[in-house]
Amino acid sequence: MSTKKTIRVVLAEDHTIVREGLRALLDVRDDIEVVAEVADGRAAVEAVATHKPDVAIMDLGMPELNGVDATRAIRKDFPATQVLILSMHSGEEYVRPAIRAGASGYLLKGSGLSDLVAAIQAVSHGDAFFSPSIAKIVLHDSRRDARPGGREPQPGDALTNREREILQLVAEGRSSPEIARQLSLSVKTVEGHRGRIMAKLDVHHVAGLVRHAIRIGLVSPDA
Repeated sequence: MSTKKTIRVVLAEDHTIVREGLRALLDVRDDIEVVAEVADGRAAVEAVATHKPDVAIMDLGMPELNGVDATRAIRKDFPATQVLILSMHSGEEYVRPAIRAGASGYLLKGSGLSDLVAAIQAVSHGDAFFSPSIAKIVLHDSRRDARPGGREPQPGDALTNREREILQLVAEGRSSPEIARQLSLSVKTVEGHRGRIMAKLDVHHVAGLVRHAIRIGLVSPDA
C-alpha cells in the first residue's frame, strides 16, 4: 500500500498570533509539515531557498518585502515551490498583482480550515485554488486577456523590481541610508532610484509615494 507524500510548507505571516494559530491548526495533520515560519517577505524567500518546500503560504501586507514581490522572486528562482496567498484583501488591486506574480491559489482569511487544507493540497499538485469571490476576478481577467488587445496597463507596471522594493521601504518610513544598508547599495544609488520612481509616477513628495504604494498593494493602508 502506497503512503501519501507529506506536503512541506513554509508559512509567511507578519502577525504572530495569526501565524502561530495557522501552525497549530496544520501541525495536527499528518499529511502537512510546516518546515519554517517567517514574519516578512524577504525571510520567506530565504526560507524557501533553504527548505525547498512544496508550498509557501504567503500573506500580502508584510514588511521588508511584500507578498507579491516575494511570490515573484520565489516563482522565478524556485519554480518547484507553489505559492498560496492567504489574505484578508479581496479587492482586484490585490488579487491581480498576486496572480500575475505567479501565485497558484488565493484564499481569504475568513475561510475555514477545510478550505485551507484543500487549497494546500490543490496547489501542491499543480492545480489552482481560489476563494469564490477571487475566482470571479480571475475568470473575468482570463476572458478579458483572451480578447484582442489583452489586458490594460496596470499601476506600477512601469517600475522595475528594484524600484518596487525601494518604494515599499520608503512607504514603510525607511530613510535612504537605512534602505542602502538593508539592500547593500550606496545611498547615492538609493537616491537615484527614488528620483526615477518619482519621475515615473509623477509624484514630488513622500506622501505621494506612500499613496501609490498603497494603491498598488505594496503596503497595506492599515499597516
